[in-house]
Amino acid sequence: TAIIAAAALINALEVAGKKIGEVKCVFSGAGAAAIATGLLFESLGMPKENIWVCDSKGLIQVGRPDPYTKESAHFEKETEISTLAEALVDADVFIGLSVGGVVSKDMVKNMGKKPILFAMANPDPEILPEDAREACPDAIIATGRSDYPNQINNVLGFPFVFRGALDCRARGVSEAMKVAAVRGLAGLAKEEVPEPVLRAYGLESLAFGPDYLIPKPFDSRVLTWVAPAVAEAAAESGVARQPIADIKAYRQSLETFIERSREFLRPLMNRSRGSKKRIVFPDGTNPKILRAAQVLVDEGICTPVLLGPEWKILSRAEKANVNLTGVEVMEVTSNDRFEELAQTLWEDRCRKGFTLQKARQYLRSHTWFGMMLVKEGIADGLVGGLMTPYADTVRPALTI
Repeated sequence: TAIIAAAALINALEVAGKKIGEVKCVFSGAGAAAIATGLLFESLGMPKENIWVCDSKGLIQVGRPDPYTKESAHFEKETEISTLAEALVDADVFIGLSVGGVVSKDMVKNMGKKPILFAMANPDPEILPEDAREACPDAIIATGRSDYPNQINNVLGFPFVFRGALDCRARGVSEAMKVAAVRGLAGLAKEEVPEPVLRAYGLESLAFGPDYLIPKPFDSRVLTWVAPAVAEAAAESGVARQPIADIKAYRQSLETFIERSREFLRPLMNRSRGSKKRIVFPDGTNPKILRAAQVLVDEGICTPVLLGPEWKILSRAEKANVNLTGVEVMEVTSNDRFEELAQTLWEDRCRKGFTLQKARQYLRSHTWFGMMLVKEGIADGLVGGLMTPYADTVRPALTI
């Protein structure tokens, strides 16, 4: 989280026309992620006195009656200010790593010009982007959610940091390696976005600016930008047991690895094309599934069958700029086959204690309904588990 937030912050400051050594930064949250992020900001040039950290009891300050951790004491202040709202007055940057709803519109209005807000609490951010934008139209905003621009996503950082560290057999991850990863991610966001990335997210264009501060998680170039930078920094900071002498050749080997992965997938995709298989997605209202469905249709891989209320699926598809041409949308409880499938499920499981009423109850679950579609040959397969626990996804498959 620290690496991704730092990369986004560097670019956000550039967009806002501010310098990291001059801004006031306020944190909501004093846990491990917040402290690590604050320390990394220091490494990038933000003075410690400009970093204000608040936990659930208020500002980390000398003499506060409520205790705080020794790690957060690194940022303690001698001041009369005691609350998050007071700390945010004239602040340039807000970093939220706490809980939803702790920042109000009025608090945003009291921040400095072109404020930068990273509200990363999940699933409910400290303040919703639309509320922050209403309070301050020129605010630069990031969240931890995929349905808003600038998602601070861990998958952008740790796989590639560790790849670079492992390939040079580093003894650990030094501060220089973290900074190198930050610089790599920040630099990649300024490059032209390739077509496969745009297609994966259902976008026509994407360019560096307020709504694109960091690369997308599906951008395979992150590997070739971050891992070599980390390996090089490991050698320079003396933690690499086997320093990589030729970074250029190393980067080329990573590019070959990406192409090899694509070569593995391509035959599978080619075999799928033209088969006209119908694949059920129980999480049909999820924006990720909507975008995936569009890609599947565009690539001719299968016919996606999205389960859920039609009005909700269509509304979210419009909001996500997803074209559902070629995608089937299927209601569950109001479906013409609902009673028929409930009867079949009861007949199959009645000797195991199922009643017809219980069968109907279970079929109201999208996963159970989707599994019955597969069993009856109405669909050819099911992809689930994005919004449901593993057990709740697998149990219907085993039962049906």
